[in-house]
Amino acid sequence: MATPLFTVAEIESVLPIVRSAVPPTPQYAWPRLAARTGAEVFVKHENHTPIGAFKVRGGLVYMDRLRRERPQSEGIVSATRGNHGQSLAFAARCAGIAAAIVVPHGNSVEKNAAMRAFGAELIEHGRDFDEAKDYAVALARQRGYAFTPAFHRDLVIGVATYAYEFFAAVSDLDTVYVPIGLGSGICGVIGMRDALGLATSIVGVVAQHANAYARSFAAGKVVTTDTADTFADGLAVRVPDATALAVIRGGADRIVEVTESELVEAIGIYFTDTHTLAEGAGAAPLAALLKERASMRGRRVGLIMSGQNIDRAAMRDVLAGRVPGGSRVSIPHHSAI
Repeated sequence: MATPLFTVAEIESVLPIVRSAVPPTPQYAWPRLAARTGAEVFVKHENHTPIGAFKVRGGLVYMDRLRRERPQSEGIVSATRGNHGQSLAFAARCAGIAAAIVVPHGNSVEKNAAMRAFGAELIEHGRDFDEAKDYAVALARQRGYAFTPAFHRDLVIGVATYAYEFFAAVSDLDTVYVPIGLGSGICGVIGMRDALGLATSIVGVVAQHANAYARSFAAGKVVTTDTADTFADGLAVRVPDATALAVIRGGADRIVEVTESELVEAIGIYFTDTHTLAEGAGAAPLAALLKERASMRGRRVGLIMSGQNIDRAAMRDVLAGRVPGGSRVSIPHHSAI
């Protein structure tokens, strides 16, 4: 087994920081999901946090270190499609410093509103996350603020606390499916699995039209794409992080690509079977399990519900059987439920 990214003691040391704002989230075994997939399915509900997504854990840990090491820092700048920005806005408000968050034009209206509500200065720039990130780096330099990347060891250690909870609560998981944005979530799960010495397989999930990580995983090096054309904004990355890729290649079993219609189906199933609201990235692990249900039958499977922050208009499209912003899709039914 690979050398762990961190120790159990490191994760336990940051738990009080996370617990100051985020109680342990639940993990439930939903019987209708089991009936659909033929697997024993446990959902880790990271949608049950103060920002409706897992990212808040990392933001709190990052901000705690920043305040201790750079107490003179007046603010931070970062780029996001939503949940990372909410995390930093939330944590910056707790720490009493400014947060300027750069989002691409056309970003989620409701995620933008949430970031503003948490106190962030919201700046729109660029056509996608990667262009927004380049602008955020320049803006941080201009203002003398700390630039906060979307992948950083503090963020990984912070979000790994959900994996710590999950593995403690549910033993002998055969496989855990994790969505991949820039990679902090899956790296946290891989690192926690390794630190605990478990044999659980970790499977990453990306959108078919935002598959830079899948291509990079197969090529053994960073492969960028020209577009990241998915309604699942949490998966819409064109440029993988090299450090994250190395961890994923060393610790993930495989990466599954899911289509837009499969994401729509999974969001709808979560709503029908568990009355849980899932955003595209949050539903991606279920979409992958449905795709691989034949080989997962009879196994003990974990799904990371990474977030619930889907816009009302997008959810309306999903419930009508349409890809948000697109046309109606034909959604297959995997069971008679």
